[in-house]
Amino acid sequence: MKRTFTSLMLAGSLFAASHAMADDGIFQWQSYSLTYLNGQNFKVNPPNQQTVTFEYADSWKYGDNFLFVDNIFYNGKPDSDVGANTLYGEYSPRLSLAKISGHDFNFGPIKDVLLAGTYEFGEGDVESWLIGPGLDLKIPGFDYFQLNFYNRHSRGDRPGDNIWQITPVWSYTIPVGNSDILIDGYIDWVTQSDSNSRGTYHKNVHVNPQVKYDLGKALHMTPQKLYVGFEYDYWKDKYGIESTSDFDTNQNTASLLVKVFW
Repeated sequence: MKRTFTSLMLAGSLFAASHAMADDGIFQWQSYSLTYLNGQNFKVNPPNQQTVTFEYADSWKYGDNFLFVDNIFYNGKPDSDVGANTLYGEYSPRLSLAKISGHDFNFGPIKDVLLAGTYEFGEGDVESWLIGPGLDLKIPGFDYFQLNFYNRHSRGDRPGDNIWQITPVWSYTIPVGNSDILIDGYIDWVTQSDSNSRGTYHKNVHVNPQVKYDLGKALHMTPQKLYVGFEYDYWKDKYGIESTSDFDTNQNTASLLVKVFW
């Protein structure tokens, strides 16, 4: 519970700080959203899950920030470690060399070079820090495309030092009739495993896109405010746990989605 309280305090502090800095006019843009997900066939944790996700993103004077906090409800069967529901979140700040230095880093497909970080937090043994270089890329058709390279460091009994992770993040919009379909998401590809006194963390890959229809625009409301669709979740060797015939950790499922921005 102490870690849960700390997680909520972090989210609240970032939320308050963003409003304070917005008053100083140092943000290019800010975004807030709530997402509801309902899915089945999850692995490792109980199979039936509902999730409510708060997300915040911005672009500011020296870089950008992204924060999400999941409140996950396990339907019908509690999780053996955290009970009937749990909190999990990630805070991902990046510092832009172009913004800080005032120099143009455009070269070929590269728009900018950044210092990227992520803090993973929540209930249970999930706390990790990631840091490394990031790139903003110019890829035709994409709203944005980021490519971040992280070195992972974990706390507590969870193995995970000397591990590298590659994380592309993207957004792509497809016009359909009088509205749009938005395809965005990320891939976490852990390319190196680690074995030490705390155990073994196996190579794994997590593919997590969302396919969303702009229902608000289709109903002649404000566009980019109300979406419906689904989230696909493929995770080979989930949590770095090697899948075996006795314990399947290869997750392949989808969840219905409703997302609201303000």
